[in-house]
Amino acid sequence: MIVNNFLKFFAQSLPENPGVYQYFDADKNLIYVGKAKNLKKRVSSYFNKDQEGKTRVLLSKIADIKYIVVDTEFDAFLLENNLIKKYRPRYNVMLKDDKTYPWICIKNEPFPRIFYTRNPIKDGSQYFGPYPSLKMMNTLLELIRKIYPLRNCTLNLSEENIAKKKYKVCLEYHIKNCKGPCVGKISEAEYLQNIAEIKQIIKGNISQVLKELRGRMMKFAENLQFEEAQAIKEKLDALEGYQSKSTVFSNTLQDIDVFAIIKSEENFYVNFFKVVDGAVVQIHTLELKPRLDETSEDILSLAIVDIRQRFNSKAQEIVLPFELSLKIPKTTLTVPKIGEKKSLLELAERNLKFYLLEKQKHQNLVDPERHSKRILNQMKDDLALPILPTYIECFDNSNIQGDYPVAAMTVMKNAKLSKKDYRHFNIKTVEGANDFASMEEIIYRRYNRLLAENGELPQLIIVDGGKGQLSAAMKSLKKLGLSEKIYLIGIAERLEEIYRPGDPHPLHLDKKSETLKMIQQLRDEAHRFGITHYRKKHEKGLIKTELTDIKGIGETLAVKLLHHFHSVKNIKQASFEELESVVGAAKAKIIQNYFSQNV
Repeated sequence: MIVNNFLKFFAQSLPENPGVYQYFDADKNLIYVGKAKNLKKRVSSYFNKDQEGKTRVLLSKIADIKYIVVDTEFDAFLLENNLIKKYRPRYNVMLKDDKTYPWICIKNEPFPRIFYTRNPIKDGSQYFGPYPSLKMMNTLLELIRKIYPLRNCTLNLSEENIAKKKYKVCLEYHIKNCKGPCVGKISEAEYLQNIAEIKQIIKGNISQVLKELRGRMMKFAENLQFEEAQAIKEKLDALEGYQSKSTVFSNTLQDIDVFAIIKSEENFYVNFFKVVDGAVVQIHTLELKPRLDETSEDILSLAIVDIRQRFNSKAQEIVLPFELSLKIPKTTLTVPKIGEKKSLLELAERNLKFYLLEKQKHQNLVDPERHSKRILNQMKDDLALPILPTYIECFDNSNIQGDYPVAAMTVMKNAKLSKKDYRHFNIKTVEGANDFASMEEIIYRRYNRLLAENGELPQLIIVDGGKGQLSAAMKSLKKLGLSEKIYLIGIAERLEEIYRPGDPHPLHLDKKSETLKMIQQLRDEAHRFGITHYRKKHEKGLIKTELTDIKGIGETLAVKLLHHFHSVKNIKQASFEELESVVGAAKAKIIQNYFSQNV
């Protein structure tokens, strides 16, 4: 506590300026970096109130504080971002480094080459990126190479070497992938004009390039230089084809950055759209792992600074899902309510949801146990269960007009159907169609047997039905002394409402929730399993009592008749021609004679 008192006193002495503060542990390791609009107020807030959770743990580790004063709050954001990337403090939000992302390089040399690299170096060359998708970058490079034949050799094409005719053209020249600058086939001025256009394309300013190309094409045509005009037209066609594949929202939108954010169980995800001339030209998703109690506002502010710095974005408008206190010089922060910008924001949010869905699918394949645990934890929270429902049993009754009542039980273990544990039940003590009494019987029989055999009990029982079936099931559990040991719910099919014992109001789960989908899957599987058993028993009963009494009609033929006519009553009323079409004339005559004699 002496250390904390000293730190509290030290915090009070900090300047009231924007800046960055750094926390060090007893071993002089940097464990946390933070930014502040007012250093004194921000750092003091850590020591002026009781902290909880991870922040409390952080405070117990602090042995020293250092700070850096900057001119503006935005400068503090930039410095914080750089320090986190450089030192990776233990208690800071984890930011992925961009060293593995590819860049497009325009080399600083005579007749510049254009290629991709993962290692930008400070040699005077220009780098564009980074590109989160290698496919996106390669598509752009292929377009450039198709329109502009550039050299890819490493020759030193100085003016002196070209004048001395030091080189000869290679195969690339002969197959028209290069204009032959090594032998003076293209001037450096013309080559650099192509490079200038390529830079605009890479930046996403395709409209400007198209405009310039059209102007040059018209001049060539007016001067009757049709071959040159045709060459430019081919470039125009290729560029327009590429542009048509971009997501274009509006010609009225200029350069803007769009950010959306979503939170999963553990991490935050931020989606970035770079929009140029109304078209989305760059997309990137950033994953951030919180370490303390960072809010969505904290995370989004950090992500905006990081992504704009990473992609060297100078857009003067940023579209956001909610207000931020972040101030960026010469930049407007917009939270749209309607219109094209709102549509862009919604598109970014949809991209995030798809990204998260695909990430979860991948994790499910790589680590199925983690997937199961995540779903079970969600079910535990949604249903307010005291423990994880790793073992679930679900019951459903099947009968038609009281005939051949049966029941089915399906099982789910660790969020997966366990078909080897499915069971059928023939109702023994209930006469007629009484779903409540049938449910009471099968629940009692099932768990009375498990108790007698010292078998494993489920954590959760699901019954298909509303309050009536739920009450019947609970009645049996109480008789067996299990009402406090097994959690019980019912699902009413009409509105997919969840009923719980003692609660008069149904629980309405989100229709897209994984919990409801799991319950529905078990219920539907129980329904299918029960109906299959019922049909077998139903058909067997009808065949045995009626059709198999007809001499010359076997079980196979009887099943065929029932499948076609659906009931014995329909068979009795069928015409000779209808029967003949199913079983032939001889059998049709036997059937009609039988029923005419047994009216």
